[in-house]
Amino acid sequence: MGARGAPSRRRQAGRRPRYLPTGSFPFLLLLLLLCIQLGGGQKKKENLLAEKVEQLMEWSSRRSVFRMNGDKFRKFIKAPPRNYSMIVMFTALQPQRQCSVCRLANEEYQILANSWRYSSAFCNKLFFSKVDYDEGTDIFQQLNINSAPTFMHFPPKGRPKRADTFDLQRIGFGAEQLAKWIADRTDVHIRVFRPPNYSGTIALALLVSLVGGLLYLRRNNLEFIYNKTGWAMVSLSYIHGSSQVQFVAESHIILVLNAAITMGMVLLNEAATSKGDVGKRRIICLVGLGLVVFFFSFLLSIFRSKYHGYPYSDLDFE
Repeated sequence: MGARGAPSRRRQAGRRPRYLPTGSFPFLLLLLLLCIQLGGGQKKKENLLAEKVEQLMEWSSRRSVFRMNGDKFRKFIKAPPRNYSMIVMFTALQPQRQCSVCRLANEEYQILANSWRYSSAFCNKLFFSKVDYDEGTDIFQQLNINSAPTFMHFPPKGRPKRADTFDLQRIGFGAEQLAKWIADRTDVHIRVFRPPNYSGTIALALLVSLVGGLLYLRRNNLEFIYNKTGWAMVSLSYIHGSSQVQFVAESHIILVLNAAITMGMVLLNEAATSKGDVGKRRIICLVGLGLVVFFFSFLLSIFRSKYHGYPYSDLDFE
């Protein structure tokens, strides 16, 4: 047994350990360096993206719509990495450009951006910016934009498609239309909140104050309100009885009546479209309806006095 096992042990002792081929060491080293470089490059992209998003969030906290020049546009919109959508309005707001449409579109765009900025759904996936022609002429030339205003959506990945340019000529530039377009392109739904318009309420308050002040000054002598002769004299003095002639004062009276009817229609529209208190909207609706009915009836009575035989009337002032 001992003699037989000796050659075997000699063979085992004479075997050399098997190592990797000599040329594989550079390959492994290159693979290791490549993995380290890829990991470092990915980390660098993540840091760069985080810095860009942080900067955009800071700008958005100051203004819902921030301005961009050529350098900012190339850094935050054109250059990767980017995981957010950017809505850009290309406009010309400088006075020398005399672009009235740009100013109107900018107001609607600001309303939309404010609605997004102060909504509970606000996040870092959508931002609003604008590029003025006088501050970014090179951007207009690069994108072949020949008219203003123009709205474009820049998606997180890839280049903008044809649908990413808002069809302003066909749809208009209202904040609601822009919000619907953004929802189609980004799946971000924005509920538009418009600032309250108190012009109708202020005009009504001034009118009521004026009438109330006049009645207060004449509080001891209000018989003129029930004096039919006086109203008839006013009608005869300022309203001509013929349909072929019209006094200058008559034109002013008709203008005031039409203005009062228009104010009533404005109040009715305000009551129907506003989102305020229901009781307040009901009062505005009743006041608007009263203005329309009263002054339109007065207008019809003047028309009947000039066109004799006219059969229609509302409230009889005669």
